[in-house]
Amino acid sequence: MSKSGTIIIVDDNKGVLTALQILLKNYFSKVVTLSSPVTLSSVIREEAPEVILLDMNFTSGINTGNEGLFWLHEIKKVRPELPVVLFTAYADIELAIRGIKEGATDFIVKPWDNQKLVETLQTAAASTHNNKKTDGKEETTHSPMYWGESKVMQQLRALIEKVAITDANILITGENGTGKEMLAREIHLLSNRKYKEMIAVDMGTITESLFESELFGHVKGSFTDAHTDRTGKFEAADNSTLFLDEIGNLPYHLQAKLLTVLQRRSIVRVGSNTPIPIHIRLICATNRNLQEMVVKGEFREDLLYRINTIHVEIPPLRERKEDIIPLAERFMVRFCKQYDKTLMKFTPDAKDKLKAHLWYGNIRELEHVIEKAVIINDSPLVPAELFQLSIPRTESQEKSISTLEEMEMQMIRKALDACAGNLSAVAAQLGITRQTLYNKMKKFGL
Repeated sequence: MSKSGTIIIVDDNKGVLTALQILLKNYFSKVVTLSSPVTLSSVIREEAPEVILLDMNFTSGINTGNEGLFWLHEIKKVRPELPVVLFTAYADIELAIRGIKEGATDFIVKPWDNQKLVETLQTAAASTHNNKKTDGKEETTHSPMYWGESKVMQQLRALIEKVAITDANILITGENGTGKEMLAREIHLLSNRKYKEMIAVDMGTITESLFESELFGHVKGSFTDAHTDRTGKFEAADNSTLFLDEIGNLPYHLQAKLLTVLQRRSIVRVGSNTPIPIHIRLICATNRNLQEMVVKGEFREDLLYRINTIHVEIPPLRERKEDIIPLAERFMVRFCKQYDKTLMKFTPDAKDKLKAHLWYGNIRELEHVIEKAVIINDSPLVPAELFQLSIPRTESQEKSISTLEEMEMQMIRKALDACAGNLSAVAAQLGITRQTLYNKMKKFGL
């Protein structure tokens, strides 16, 4: 009988791990054992297992099984189709059944019967091949991207289809809310790296102190809270795509460290001296003008050249009005399904109102507006008066701002205009942290 592929066993009992490794090496081509699930997500990406045997409890004195269910959900985030067999004590069978309802394939009771254990794991592993045969085409062809009918978006689509199959670094620019991350995921799906998950990093949320640890990883003991080895985002994205969002927010002194990694094509974990080769496809995105930042001494010119092999600009929604209604209708279908409501339609006046709006928050703003309409509306038709769309305010209008949120949004808009989109300068002007500013911009669709 031919061996199955790779199996990962996660159990905090080293005696159990040793026994299972000896038993299963005759039935699986590779047996990977982990005494802790902390690194499980990265190991899954590296090893591409056919099945996982997951213990239900890891913390001494805690036998609720909630840890096992938590890590089951984490596994499904990385690879939804991956079979997970739960490893549990006899007393926890009810908990194991709950796990099956939440996505596990099967369960094995301790102490185990060798023959039954092997049969269960091999059956689960075999289902991986079946899933690849039946679902592979659908997964690879599914696309969340809506290209629209506008000429400018069709031109963009033609360019993306040409460059996606290459390994060229791509810089995506555009206003907030235009769908830069979605475009990055589309490029990944069209590339030869689509079989591994794209790794996305929001550079606006990473603190300077954790920059190296988050991106390059660290070894155990390298600093106070480094209780175990950690794989960084670059390693996790090996042989896949790494998406660095808000690259323009990266402080100048950290840009050199990023440039060094891109030039050497290797990373060194914090606390280590050993270089680790990486093979990634890099996609960056920003709403800022990096060329202007170079002139001002805020962005390294050599880094810009490195990330900007192909430059892609996503036009704002107000410049492609023919895409507004089709997008709104797509959002309508999604949210009616999400909130279990009968599909609604826009009245002609509602469509006119949507098309006339300038959408400074772009697709994100449109999405929020449609979601709110679906929640509030109880009739088959969505009237124009249901949309309370914000408009650029005159000085006289600003005096009549009715809520604190509206005032806050207006102040942020003014600061963004005054600082030409420089988020660090905007945050300083408003007296808030860059992270707080970033959160508020997402909240208001700016």
